[in-house]
Amino acid sequence: MPTTQQPSHADRAHSFNAAAAQYAANRPSYPSALFDAIEDLAGRPLSGARVVDVGAGTGIATALLHARGADVLAVEPGAGMAAEFRRSLPCLPVVRGDGNALPVADAHADFLTYAQAWHWTDTARSVPEALRVLRPGGALALWWNTEALDVEWIAAAADRAARFLGVDGAAEKGKARDRTDLADPSGRLDFTRREVRWSRRVPVDTHLANLGSHSAFLVTPESRRSAFLDEERAHLLHVFPDGIVEETYVVLLLVATKP
Repeated sequence: MPTTQQPSHADRAHSFNAAAAQYAANRPSYPSALFDAIEDLAGRPLSGARVVDVGAGTGIATALLHARGADVLAVEPGAGMAAEFRRSLPCLPVVRGDGNALPVADAHADFLTYAQAWHWTDTARSVPEALRVLRPGGALALWWNTEALDVEWIAAAADRAARFLGVDGAAEKGKARDRTDLADPSGRLDFTRREVRWSRRVPVDTHLANLGSHSAFLVTPESRRSAFLDEERAHLLHVFPDGIVEETYVVLLLVATKP
């Protein structure tokens, strides 16, 4: 009996391009407290800073960095995501590229930021690139919206998703906790970690579309994905009968400063 080949890391990375509009419309944003924390850990304000936002996607973080007064250049590898970025943020610059080979001059940036994106890089290449592009004293800031698994309904939903996707839920939770080590296995960067908790209230359709925009679901056959999301809707409406879901996140932030 033939075995089913699992989607590759590259397949998952490219999967966002066909779902860029869904991603832009439904993914969570980031709280202002996150950007306060970035400034605190970096020891300088974002206002007036030269920022390169890598793996910018549809521009969720880029727009917020720009709103803080930063001079932001977005770098995005995917054609579909870059097109959605240009559609929604026509006044902000975006170039094609990735963190393994940045299309940016040496010592260019005060901040190099990765929102939900560092794990798509090869750290053997992206760490030297970060050090090349940052000016002395510049900061590399990495962050991820992670699920607040101390909330009962979120933990139950995460377990259902892990079973559906055939992944080890405990191992995935451990990965989220251990991103400090995964961020630079070589140890060349000294990261400081901070967590920022926040929440948003969204219609159940938005919550499900957000869930479905994650790469593990995007590479799942549509019929299986749709069946799971239909079942998930029933679970959610049992917890939130008014159809408004309160999502709680813990943003994991890692900041390292170039000597």
